[in-house]
Amino acid sequence: MTTPTPDRPRILIVGAGFAGYQAARTLSRRMRGRARITLLNPTDYFLYLPLLPQVSAGILEPRRVTVSLSGTLPGVRLVLGEAERVDLDASKVHYTGPEGNAGELGYDRLVLAVGSVNKLLPVPGVSEHAHGFRGMPEALYLRDHITRQMELAAQGTDTLQEQGARRTFVVVGGGYTGTEVAAQGKLFTDALDRRRPARWVLLDIADRLLPELDRRMSTTAGRVLRRRGVDVRTGTSVKEATEDGVLLDDGEFIPTRTLIWCVGVRPDPLVSELGLSVERGRLLVEPQLSVPGRPEVFACGDAAAVPDLTKPGEFTPMTAQHAARQGKRAALNVAASLGHGEQQPYKHNDLGFVVDLGGVQAAANPLGMPLSGPIAGAVTRGYHLAAMPGNRVRVAADWLLDAVLPRQGVQLGLVRSWSVPLDTETPELARVPGGPAPTTRKD
Repeated sequence: MTTPTPDRPRILIVGAGFAGYQAARTLSRRMRGRARITLLNPTDYFLYLPLLPQVSAGILEPRRVTVSLSGTLPGVRLVLGEAERVDLDASKVHYTGPEGNAGELGYDRLVLAVGSVNKLLPVPGVSEHAHGFRGMPEALYLRDHITRQMELAAQGTDTLQEQGARRTFVVVGGGYTGTEVAAQGKLFTDALDRRRPARWVLLDIADRLLPELDRRMSTTAGRVLRRRGVDVRTGTSVKEATEDGVLLDDGEFIPTRTLIWCVGVRPDPLVSELGLSVERGRLLVEPQLSVPGRPEVFACGDAAAVPDLTKPGEFTPMTAQHAARQGKRAALNVAASLGHGEQQPYKHNDLGFVVDLGGVQAAANPLGMPLSGPIAGAVTRGYHLAAMPGNRVRVAADWLLDAVLPRQGVQLGLVRSWSVPLDTETPELARVPGGPAPTTRKD
């Protein structure tokens, strides 16, 4: 293990998602200038991912769900860049900056919170014709794309078949993200053209929506979406994706120009390249979130396989709730390893989940109490406001405006299809002309 520098130890946090942001904020408060804290992240903001479907549906403006890192993390040095390689023996992280420049950062303590990327499946045509939903560029692209398809269909210059394909939107994955995208998307297209409603199809190989959550939440979500007109199909998957549509495993072909890939996430491939023990791509850690054999390295969030002390023999699921709390615990344990406190194991019981279904509808089970309808909607929005580290007033203002004013059906055209490939390890960055292309790693 590297010996801390004589003046102040160097703490490097890689990633500013739920885990990394909480780790940086907690360390900033805990160390109070007694350490040099550096945060390496591709963007200068923390993205509140649960509200991203509302950005794609035109409810929230993009900056509402982003929180400035430099503005909310006093005493933390922000370095913009994407981690490319971790040299554990030399205690250095090599990265690529936003303009393609290479750099390296040394550390005495390392917190890996690199998160996750889109989960890919070996389905022909998906990587070429589908788009994921893990970052701001993808949400902005989807918002423009939906608006464009509805406007082109309304022109009346295409054949009736082409118009129908443009008004058909297929979402693959009936988990948390896919369900919210379909729910919010259907309301968005209805607001754009009520005379000719768009067709939304939500597919999942599982036997119900939200298979990882309580069955009562699945029932509520399915009922709301079907009542709204969403074609929900469980036990169904995609066999092939083409430019003209999607072929299902039951032989049906759905003509569409929109395939939204929400089948789940996989840990950032960076952790699998460290040469350390992994569990399904997640870095194995001790209950104290330190890496076995590398006490100077800690990991948390989606990229870490954290033992679930409430369920012996299992690992904590990849959720924002666990990531945020693991980030805080990792920070406290890092501080303890430097002589400020005592290390404690991570232990947390789920407090329940909320799923925003658009409008006043939601499904929630706070503290195990199942809720639906407007009450669940109020609880869901209250939870998000409480969980956001900033922009609460702006978010609430946008919700109020959406309730009294019509949606703005305007496409800005800032993010094009080629800018947001599905097969990328940096969904938070859009590809730009003349700039460094986001790298890809295939499993």
